[in-house]
Amino acid sequence: MADHLEGVSHDTIGDGLRRERHTARTLWELACPLLQNSSQAYLIVDDSVLTKRYSEKIDLVKRQYRGTEHRLVRGIGVVNLVHSTGQTDDFYPIDYRISAPCADGKTKNDHFREMLIAAVADTQWEAQTMLFDIWYASAEHLKLVHRLGRTFYTTVKPNRRT
Repeated sequence: MADHLEGVSHDTIGDGLRRERHTARTLWELACPLLQNSSQAYLIVDDSVLTKRYSEKIDLVKRQYRGTEHRLVRGIGVVNLVHSTGQTDDFYPIDYRISAPCADGKTKNDHFREMLIAAVADTQWEAQTMLFDIWYASAEHLKLVHRLGRTFYTTVKPNRRT
């Protein structure tokens, strides 16, 4: 966020995050005025793991695969929805979900579907192209993107190609 706001430092953003309780809705409200609602824009879904190697008492921490380290790590899983026009430095997070299946019973795939439906139906975003990685490239998800009237770009596992 600090990269996109003139005169705002990373420390200021970090301090604000520690002081206040922020939700996905808060993120949306902060990012919305900065976005260009265009059919040429992209919605990007990706997941990440916030490594918490030394956390023993945080309920959301669990062992999960982290791609950047190519191994299992202790961390918190987050599924992110990012809006971009494709311009340099034009990547704004607009939604996120904490992956906590033990707490809410939802998988990363459930979060993926919820965020895409909300972005297209609830917020009326005109972005026509969805980008996501192989983890989300199931037939169910591809059909959902098609039903939403959007185009997708993703990779497909070799055993799913026809």
